[in-house]
Amino acid sequence: QRDGTTQNQRVSKLFGFVGLKRTDITEAHAGDIVAVAGMGEVQIGETITDPTTPEALPLIAIEEPTLQMAFSVNNGPFVGREGEYVTSRQLGDRLYREIKSNVSLRVENKGPDVFSVSGRGELHLSILIETMRREGYEFCVSKPEVITKDVDGQKHEPLEQLVLDVPSHNAGGCIEKLNQRRGELLHMETKGDRTLIEFAITSRGLMGFRSEFIRLTKGEGMMTHAFKTFTPWVGEIGTMRSGVLVSHEQGDATGYAIKNLEDRGQFFIPPGTKVYRGMIVGENSRGQDLVVNVCRTKKLTNIRSATAEVMETLATPLDVTLEFALDYIAADEMIEVTPQNIRLRKANLNFKS
Repeated sequence: QRDGTTQNQRVSKLFGFVGLKRTDITEAHAGDIVAVAGMGEVQIGETITDPTTPEALPLIAIEEPTLQMAFSVNNGPFVGREGEYVTSRQLGDRLYREIKSNVSLRVENKGPDVFSVSGRGELHLSILIETMRREGYEFCVSKPEVITKDVDGQKHEPLEQLVLDVPSHNAGGCIEKLNQRRGELLHMETKGDRTLIEFAITSRGLMGFRSEFIRLTKGEGMMTHAFKTFTPWVGEIGTMRSGVLVSHEQGDATGYAIKNLEDRGQFFIPPGTKVYRGMIVGENSRGQDLVVNVCRTKKLTNIRSATAEVMETLATPLDVTLEFALDYIAADEMIEVTPQNIRLRKANLNFKS
């Protein structure tokens, strides 16, 4: 076992595979893919062997988690409208069931409605979130945070090895972005029209880079990264995010209100979207958050407007994907995840406007 102990168990049946069919067999040879019945729980990397020759194979190293985030029950006004599984018990059961097969995941109960989930990066956690969303779960997640360690009284954070394979004309842009994220260039090699780039960069520096990398390379680049070690805290990594536009009312967003607020910033929602107080509906063009009323309607009068027959054109709203949301939200914000929508919101909906 992984802890170095041994345990005697009895195999009741042994199965082999012929194509896609499973068949009973009495013995297996080196290289055979088999299924074993009758044994208790066996962890990945543990060895099943003859008790007369208990020689264990080398354990498979499992990468430690580098990021953590809070999964919590949705406490917003729209709770239960779109999801099938919404309670704390259903959320906890699903997370604890996941760690039986997802060996790099860690789950810890932080309260009656909150679970701390740790994984090997943004992609690892976003796959779990998207899978649960498609299964009908409705919940909220916080901004991902790096897992730090205290080494000799000094704060350390995870350092990762990043390898990029990009078109040569995109190499400069990728290097510039990684330098802004406090990455260290280790190696660069050009072969034909492709360039291989190797960086050492913290997990914090990698947060949100995947979507930026796809935009930079127009989907033609390949990116891999793996945990390397812990390194002393590299300091603050600057972000370029502005403030947000927060809805003041609950109701349906109107084109009239959005048109009058377009000079304030970029919206995330089209007209007709159902919103609630505290929901983030766009990005402010300035640095501070701004509370707005996107449900405001045009006052009706008995005087015909000169522009009554003119169709008002609105700027195309920014598409909010899960990857964008995980990179975008601040520490006082959350992502509301449902089978039908991904919404950004303030963690505290009872704010003073």
